[in-house]
Amino acid sequence: MFKRLLDAYVLLLLARPWLSLAVVLGAVAAVGSQIPNLRMEASADTLVLEGDTAYAYYRQTGENFGSEDFLVVTFRPLERDLMSEPSLDQLRALRDELAGLDAVSSVTSMLDVPLLYSPQISFTDIGDPVKTLSDPDTDRELARQEFLNSPIYKNMLLSPDGQETAMQLNLVRDETFETLLAERDRLRDEHAAGALDEAGLKQLEDAEQAFADHSAVAQEAQDKLVADVRSILDRYRDSAQIYLGGVPMIAADMIDYARADLETFGGAMLIVIVVVLSLIFRRWQWVLVPLVTCASTAVFMLGLIALLDWPLTVVSSNFVPLLLILSLAIVIHLINYYRELWEENPEADHDEMVEETIRFMAVPVSYTTATTAVAFASFVASGIKPVIDFGWMMTLGVMSALMMALTLVPVLMHVAGKPHTPPVKPKHNPFSVVMANLVLHRGQSILWGSLALLLMSVYGLSQLEVENRFIDYFDENTEIYQGMETIDRELGGTIPLSVVIDLEEPPEFDLPVAAEDDEFGFDFDDEAETDEFGFDDNFDDGFDDDSGAGDDVNPWFTVYGLDRVAEVHDYLDALPETGKVLSLATVYRVAEDLLGGGVDDIQLAIAWRSLPEEMRDIIINPYLSQSSNQALVSVRVKETSEGLRRDELLKRIHSHLVDDLGFAEDKIHLTNMLVLYNNVLQSLFKSQILTLGLTFLAILIMFVALFRSIYLSLLAILPNLLAAGLVLGTMGLLGIPLDVMTITIAAIVIGIGVDDCIHYVFRFQHEFGIDHDYSAAVRRSHTSIGRAMYYTSVTIVSGFSILVLSNFTPSIYFGLLTAFAMVVAMLGGLLLLPRLLILFKPLGPDAGAQGV
Repeated sequence: MFKRLLDAYVLLLLARPWLSLAVVLGAVAAVGSQIPNLRMEASADTLVLEGDTAYAYYRQTGENFGSEDFLVVTFRPLERDLMSEPSLDQLRALRDELAGLDAVSSVTSMLDVPLLYSPQISFTDIGDPVKTLSDPDTDRELARQEFLNSPIYKNMLLSPDGQETAMQLNLVRDETFETLLAERDRLRDEHAAGALDEAGLKQLEDAEQAFADHSAVAQEAQDKLVADVRSILDRYRDSAQIYLGGVPMIAADMIDYARADLETFGGAMLIVIVVVLSLIFRRWQWVLVPLVTCASTAVFMLGLIALLDWPLTVVSSNFVPLLLILSLAIVIHLINYYRELWEENPEADHDEMVEETIRFMAVPVSYTTATTAVAFASFVASGIKPVIDFGWMMTLGVMSALMMALTLVPVLMHVAGKPHTPPVKPKHNPFSVVMANLVLHRGQSILWGSLALLLMSVYGLSQLEVENRFIDYFDENTEIYQGMETIDRELGGTIPLSVVIDLEEPPEFDLPVAAEDDEFGFDFDDEAETDEFGFDDNFDDGFDDDSGAGDDVNPWFTVYGLDRVAEVHDYLDALPETGKVLSLATVYRVAEDLLGGGVDDIQLAIAWRSLPEEMRDIIINPYLSQSSNQALVSVRVKETSEGLRRDELLKRIHSHLVDDLGFAEDKIHLTNMLVLYNNVLQSLFKSQILTLGLTFLAILIMFVALFRSIYLSLLAILPNLLAAGLVLGTMGLLGIPLDVMTITIAAIVIGIGVDDCIHYVFRFQHEFGIDHDYSAAVRRSHTSIGRAMYYTSVTIVSGFSILVLSNFTPSIYFGLLTAFAMVVAMLGGLLLLPRLLILFKPLGPDAGAQGV
């Protein structure tokens, strides 16, 4: 049935080749016209586990505490002292320009924050207007010391040498994004629970589309903001060293790097492929055919992804180079078989050889495509959204590559015509012949070498880690690296971690309320001129609702509540991995300083009601949610810390708070980007094992269906197991961590390695059927399909090696590991696999006189 369909398909294509070519290229052009609509995303929503409840809690925490995304700008004058008038004027001008951007809600800088120690104010002055550095009578040296040493500003606004400051650009909260995201997730949850009817499913579809549309708009707005900020900063770089940092900037730069790699190295890879194919085949026809086929596949898939509104992420940014690999591998195998037919019979009819090529090779290339698709489809088990999307993209991509190859290759070869001179066989022993000699005469060495590599792989796998330093994704000369390093080293860390504490049942306490006289002897009567502490009517006015605090003091703002927060704060502050720590304990320390000793509930209540709004916005509101009765301890973790182990750090923190500080497990919540990213990394081990297990099981079943032998199928899959283990083991030995980028390497090894094994075994069965001589079958297989495997490897290794020129470390790793995977897969197919076939003889007795 398959053979009849294939014959009809080939005849249909070649009956009117120019029409077939026009139809295919027309379809490619039509779909490819959508490429300008292709979008890339790097939002937090694209880097979380599917259904991760930690992400939902992170968003809820943002709502409860009113947290905003922010950018950080560091400023160090090149020639003048930071506190000099010209430097402050320049800093003020920069602040004003940045504050004028529509997407910036406010700017926090050392120019604006209230000063409590310059000189130190008294507790009775706490409700009075507070000085800032911008006031003309402020002592700048005292202010410098406050920024360096005060509980609020230390490690936050000023570097230890007092010459570099940081400004925080708080961004306008995208309420539309939050609303659409919440609605989409609500409907997703209902759908997962089976609670949506047909109308509900339509509502979910609309919600998904609305969120996707707004995400694209939000991404563009964020990219524009980062570009606008950089444009402003550039005007000040002549007189100051300035760096930009923050999660939005990192996301924008990652997209820029990925987009640049996609554009630069995608085209460069095609050029390398052309050069290598020209050196190998030395025929313009056999360079043009792969080039047109691979380019058409890439254009078609990119257009299809854009048409489906399927965004590319950092994980899928290498989609095009990888698709070129797999498409090229199919085309080279087809061309190589045509060359074999031509070498055997130079006078053979060109069209008949083209038809025979497609008829003979359609089965193995279809199976290699199917097994590769299975390898990528297994990414669904990862649970990581960008990895899942990448898996589906590649699954669809390899299927498109197969259809494009089986359509364009015969048509283009027919149109191009038969080359004028037949191929000349090389006078020296080609690589594949050398490999055959090694198999036949160094069989024991191959087996012992494979065993040694297996042991090395096992050890390397035991060293494989998921921990990595995010800063190492970027070249040391890039602004993003230098900015992260500066903020990390000088200004309190880069990676945010939040510890949220639910309200416990505190001991009973009494707080002063708005009444004429209370049991503590305070006179809160507006008629009273002063009370026993000397507070006048202006202080009394702070107790009304217009103060912004209301009459009720939050239970967290008591000695008991602040002591509990301080225990957490002090523990986190003492950890070597952490930088700046902020919480309600900060205001506790300030109150103790202002009073010169201990603080009681009454004094805290007075402070609660008297703090001016600008102080409340800095030291209370970000760390206390009255709506949810939660306190938050904000931590910035040092990304440059050599000993940073995210998962171990989070477990250590949680254990200490529960076991040593006595918090109930359900009262402590760790959240923010450190937790979300750690969840992704920790899932990689499980998903990698599950992915590889499912992939090899599915491929084994397909091998049995193709080769009709469980014994032969098991032998064929062994080199792939070794290749996958060797690549991952090498990563462990070299200290290359497993992350959302490198997790794809194992599937690439399997996809390429399985392709080589299928082609080799399929051809070996054919050659063995001629004389039932294993040694002779090895020689003939190596000189035929072995050459195609070698050509494919050389071309792909050459193409992917140029990724070492990228500034984006994941792209460099991807290029080098893919090239290494290609070499490993080829050697497994040309050395270990044939040696196993000779050793175990799965096809029956060896009739050859030289059976080894």
